[in-house]
Amino acid sequence: MFPGVEEYGVDVRVAERDVERALAVRPSDVEAADELSFARNVFLPLTTACRYTCTYCTYYDPPGQASLMTPEEIRETCRRGADAGCTEALFTFGDDPDDRYTEIHAELAELGHDSIHSYLREACEIALEEGLLPHSNPGDQTYEEMAEVADVNASMGVMLETTAEVQAHGGPRSKVPGQRLNTIANAGKLDVPFTTGILVGIGETWRDRAESLLAIRDLHEQYGHVQEVIVQPVSDNERWHEGSPSLATMRRVVAMARDVLPEEVSVQVPPNLFDAREVVDCGVDDLGGVSPVTDDHVNPDYAWPALRELKEVAEHAGVPLRERLPTYERFLDAERWTSERVRSALEADDEAGERYRAVRSGASRAAD
Repeated sequence: MFPGVEEYGVDVRVAERDVERALAVRPSDVEAADELSFARNVFLPLTTACRYTCTYCTYYDPPGQASLMTPEEIRETCRRGADAGCTEALFTFGDDPDDRYTEIHAELAELGHDSIHSYLREACEIALEEGLLPHSNPGDQTYEEMAEVADVNASMGVMLETTAEVQAHGGPRSKVPGQRLNTIANAGKLDVPFTTGILVGIGETWRDRAESLLAIRDLHEQYGHVQEVIVQPVSDNERWHEGSPSLATMRRVVAMARDVLPEEVSVQVPPNLFDAREVVDCGVDDLGGVSPVTDDHVNPDYAWPALRELKEVAEHAGVPLRERLPTYERFLDAERWTSERVRSALEADDEAGERYRAVRSGASRAAD
């Protein structure tokens, strides 16, 4: 059905009747959530190298301009995050950055690594040592690549973006929907709690949006691993000048997501990219990870909101604001979803363990 699914062997099934039902959903068809959640994180871009050149993305730097975060930089950033009360270390890098960036490959070799994925494991170990739970979003990964780092991650993620072929992904190295779906499926096979989402406004149709959400639902129904789905609007930046989706569009897409997805899967809207107050009545229940320490390196033109601003969103909605860990609570007590390494961090008799348990118990500083 979707480009690349046969090549990557992904079993995704989307019924026409479900597409038609999703297309009929409007904001009045869903209910507002009874609380909003968020996580405190630090954003660590291991490298801004990426094999793709999507026309809306400011994350990647061309070959010759991208570099690698050093272990010392990773450790210092994690320490600052832990001191600021964060619980999550968000690691990102572009898809297969050592594929066409010879400098990155050379830097990895100097650090004793033959791939960015093995270096990601070292980075996650540093985060755990410094008192943060890793949540890695490293683009597309094979089963073997994800297995190399799964046990040192509390959760992982990749944006599906869309199941459609769109011009914004065009070029000689275009993203293939089947590869993204395969990454989401790999996480399910490895029992990794997973975050994914769709991009709104990159040239996809309403049918594409419905099919993308239904594909995510189908993979979750197979594996039970999707913890949240982000509905993210594309935003103007130095590479994208085609505008952002309208308020009416965002409200309808968020409502569609809430209606299509199972109740246990959260719907998130990034509050630095869209005024969440405008969509909280459409089923949003999470405001994502925000950082008191680092920038949003994927969207550097859009600053993270302060905790006060998140509280204002919750007050506008008339619901409580709750802090969470990078792994959603329903996954944390089951050995299937939480590795021994992560469980040890959660149960540790140290400052980090106390911080994690305070968040889980609801005794965090959400009301500060």
